[in-house]
Amino acid sequence: MGATTIRVLIVDDHPVVREGLRGMLAGEPGLDVVGDAGEGEEAVRAAIALKPDVVLMDLRMPGTDGVEATRRIVALAPAPSVLVLTTYDTDHDILRAVEAGATGYLLKDTPRPELVRALRSAAEGSTVLAPTVAAKLLGRSRTPVHLELTARELDVLSLVATGKTNAEIGKELFIGEATVKTHLLHVFAKLGVDDRTAAVTSAIARGLIPAP
Repeated sequence: MGATTIRVLIVDDHPVVREGLRGMLAGEPGLDVVGDAGEGEEAVRAAIALKPDVVLMDLRMPGTDGVEATRRIVALAPAPSVLVLTTYDTDHDILRAVEAGATGYLLKDTPRPELVRALRSAAEGSTVLAPTVAAKLLGRSRTPVHLELTARELDVLSLVATGKTNAEIGKELFIGEATVKTHLLHVFAKLGVDDRTAAVTSAIARGLIPAP
């Protein structure tokens, strides 16, 4: 495999789903499914042994669930990105996953091209939310968006606007890269967008941050 190959670990308690995802991703250039796991504890062990770049994580599983597994996996060094792929889009599930450090949150009806793009984005350290998930999080509050963004979220977004990576932002703000990703997920949800470019564009248009 070349140096740019993205190593993917699939975690889901249903064998047919794991096999389906393997088959779906098998022909994609630059993606290599290095393993799979059927529950959270096994996922943590696999992440340590296989060192994936991205973990495609189900949420509700017997034993150790996807949220706890995510929390433990993003604490590894080096930490892979965790991209949640689930059938559940309740506020409770979304918030638990984001707070655990998930890079993104997609639903299982996500089309294959979008899933592949999300995996590539996650491997690069970018965050991604399914549009319905972003809308659901945004709908949690009806207060003006400028009151919703915290000072730290604005700091992170301002640095994104200058072209800095998550790792560079973390170093400048003295926070972990996983924390940067979590702040960005919150920003995406509050602005009702699903990528960094749209977040910066929206924030500048709203006067939340200056144009770079």
